[in-house]
Amino acid sequence: MISIVCFDLVPEALEISGIPLILLGILLGVVCMIMCDILVQKRFSTNLHHTKNKNTLLTTGIIVSIGLALHNFPEGLAIGSGFGASMKLGYSLALAILLHDIPEGVSMAVPMKNGGIKATKVICYVILSGVTTGIGAFFGALIGSISEGVIAICLSFAAGAMLYIVSGELIPESNKLYKGRMNSIGNILGFLLGILATMI
Repeated sequence: MISIVCFDLVPEALEISGIPLILLGILLGVVCMIMCDILVQKRFSTNLHHTKNKNTLLTTGIIVSIGLALHNFPEGLAIGSGFGASMKLGYSLALAILLHDIPEGVSMAVPMKNGGIKATKVICYVILSGVTTGIGAFFGALIGSISEGVIAICLSFAAGAMLYIVSGELIPESNKLYKGRMNSIGNILGFLLGILATMI
């Protein structure tokens, strides 16, 4: 995702518009993701406070699903505006987001399944949390068709959202799970694979 931001999203946006608009878009993307995080954390702590004697795994799964639904929207926005800029960028973003959404789906499904929800219902909830990606993609394509400046701000907004997801969620979470060097190696390999994907 970092390589997509560095070599696709930001350069594509810079070709369309100037640096001030790009910086504004990136800041808006970061702020949006921070707000999503705050909302989810508040909801999570409230639910845990009221359900001390209930199954906290189920609560965790539900909260994760709300968080994913919230932050899938800007990801969809990135895909829609990416296709507005170029087919290559749209496909690169769709692939990067697809790969990134697999572990997210697992992080939502496992607590729900262990919390007692049937597998079929878990699958339905995971799919529903991904619907916001499609809605975001629709609005990204719709808004992006207004003008090139709007495409530029959408691309930079997506870049900011992705930067926050990587630096604020993915990397810290992987470091919590495993303390060795494999996290760093995984980040580097992901970055290199992202570069290769932009060359195809």
